[in-house]
Amino acid sequence: MVSIFLVLVLMLCDGAAINASFTGVYAWNIAEIHADGLSLPDRLQDIWLVIVLLNVAFAGSFCAYGLYALRRGASRVDEAYKVFSAVSLATVLALVINTLLPTFHHEQVPVTIPILVLMWITTILSTITLRLGYRRVVHYLRRHNIDTRRVLIVGARAPGLAVWRTIRRTPELGYRVQGFLSDVYPVGSYVEGLPVLGRIVRLERVVRATRADEVLIALSKRSQSELIEVVSRADDQAITIKVYPDTFQLITDNEISVGDISGLPLVSVKNAALSNPLNRLLKRSLDVIFSSVLLVFASPVMLLIALLVKLDSPGPVFFLQERVGLDGRPFAMMKFRTMRTDAEAGGPGWTVQNDPRVTRLGRYLRRYSIDELPQFINVLLGEMSVVGPRPEQPRWVERFSQQIPRYMRRHKEKAGITGWAQVNGLRGDTSIEERTRYDLYYIENWTLLFDVKIILRTAADVVFGKQENAY
Repeated sequence: MVSIFLVLVLMLCDGAAINASFTGVYAWNIAEIHADGLSLPDRLQDIWLVIVLLNVAFAGSFCAYGLYALRRGASRVDEAYKVFSAVSLATVLALVINTLLPTFHHEQVPVTIPILVLMWITTILSTITLRLGYRRVVHYLRRHNIDTRRVLIVGARAPGLAVWRTIRRTPELGYRVQGFLSDVYPVGSYVEGLPVLGRIVRLERVVRATRADEVLIALSKRSQSELIEVVSRADDQAITIKVYPDTFQLITDNEISVGDISGLPLVSVKNAALSNPLNRLLKRSLDVIFSSVLLVFASPVMLLIALLVKLDSPGPVFFLQERVGLDGRPFAMMKFRTMRTDAEAGGPGWTVQNDPRVTRLGRYLRRYSIDELPQFINVLLGEMSVVGPRPEQPRWVERFSQQIPRYMRRHKEKAGITGWAQVNGLRGDTSIEERTRYDLYYIENWTLLFDVKIILRTAADVVFGKQENAY
């Protein structure tokens, strides 16, 4: 019932944005319309007819793009892109409707190109603005136990723990995890603070006892028949079922293709998108253009930061550290210094919350990732990319490559300043297995739009101060 109410509120927000944009822009242009010798419809009902048809066109377009299928966890950038596409389609539909009005014995509303363009822009901006406000309200409600869903996680090994950690660090999803079902841990025990409620064969009973709304299946090393059996048990309860791929058996959402060698059929994992030379050229072009523009505009700020770093604590302005990049080659990654000069006297290590090695200024620089601005110089030098897997120190790479399947696959592309793992909250002292999964997904599903999306999400996180684990 709450979800239906929230959808209706969202539709009202969209309607307010659309109608305010249309009437505002049209009223502002009435003088121009008269000046051009055009006339307004004589009958008021013709204007109302256009407004009604306009709302129908926009509602249909928004529904077609799934803007009323409320997805928990959908990113702001994804939503903004859908709004852009839906408004563009609806604007074309509105123009077609207006053109056809004389066929039905109604006068056209005089529409000029400036009116159309201005309405298109204002509708996009006003709709996105209202939706951002709506999103904040919904997140607030979910944090206060309104519009929440009771969830069970089937599996308490690596995939199940990955799901639990993601839900735990994003309370705005509104998921209230009741516990795990596991054949590994004893019933009644706790795994990372979450109780084991029963064995997997008791799924139906636990669903009824907890009145769960969703079951998230995250099993490790199970056969297809076993997985189907678990899905069937959950499906009998008429609840939402979602399956999370095994982090190690299916470490990325690979597509498969069937080919052949001399008539022998083979199943192969999809190659990395950036193995295509044209894609590499597009990505490099984005890197050079974006980094050049940013460094030009940010240079006064960077000079000020350099002065503040020097005044805040003794030592150099920049911190250079060896990291592993493309094809396992080492390079010197640049950052503004945010720690004392003796920070690594006892050897390198992860930075943790309230780390005493971090300087006063360094805490602010790290919180908003300002310390990483010099890395755009690394990008221009060709050592890094704006978007890509975050580079690690050689000692960590050696260790992780022995512990994590396909870890070295990350180094088939340039390291990045930001990445798909980072915008999903996986930075700092977080699971390397999870980061690897996100990095490989990015590498194997790269598009130029994907890079733009990650850059926009990073910018939004910096502006709103939502960078998790930025110590």
